[in-house]
Amino acid sequence: MLAAGCATVGLEDLTAPTPVPAGSCVAIGFMGGLDAWNDRSKGARRLALDLRDPAESRYAETFENRRLDLATEFVRRSLDADRDGALGPAERERARWVIYGQSLGGNSATWLARRLADLGIEVELLLLLDSVGPWDEPVPDNVRHAVALFQDEGWFIRGEASPAAVDPAATTVTRREFDYDLPPGSTISIADLPWWKTAFRVAHSRMDRDPRVWEVARSLTAEACGAR
Repeated sequence: MLAAGCATVGLEDLTAPTPVPAGSCVAIGFMGGLDAWNDRSKGARRLALDLRDPAESRYAETFENRRLDLATEFVRRSLDADRDGALGPAERERARWVIYGQSLGGNSATWLARRLADLGIEVELLLLLDSVGPWDEPVPDNVRHAVALFQDEGWFIRGEASPAAVDPAATTVTRREFDYDLPPGSTISIADLPWWKTAFRVAHSRMDRDPRVWEVARSLTAEACGAR
């Protein structure tokens, strides 16, 4: 746990060019709990790696959920084409943005969307994956589409099911529940995880390993990246 808590990402670890090419789609993912930014065993990291396609100007990066300031700086650098430290109207429209967060990362995902609202930047998709915590809603009005993928069977951890929108006319909110009491969800193995990752959160842990969840996430992100 200590090693995971000390892991941290820096701007030098990111692969997306800054600034990104005009017309790019950029996904930012926030990891759950104390998960390291580059932990390939986690669905949030694997999703980013799957989404990357520089040939199609599609980029994706992941951050620990506590690295909100760094993620904000990454957005600034991605859009600041003239590198003057300020974002003009054309620069704000330079890329499309998808933000997602798993577990505690859902808090950071919504907070980043709020920060982008302050910068005048629109977000195509805010994706909350079994999000927990008190700050993953309301969804700001710069978000076009917010989606909650969640489970409601955990003893203590149950994902955000219906995030409220600041302006329902500006933001479409949809939801999808996944079941881990019955197959196929109940058959997902978490036997290799340490006890402190499964105690009181069996459904939450299974959802992170559920291929159905991440296929929906990939599909939603592909749709968002193609929107305009």
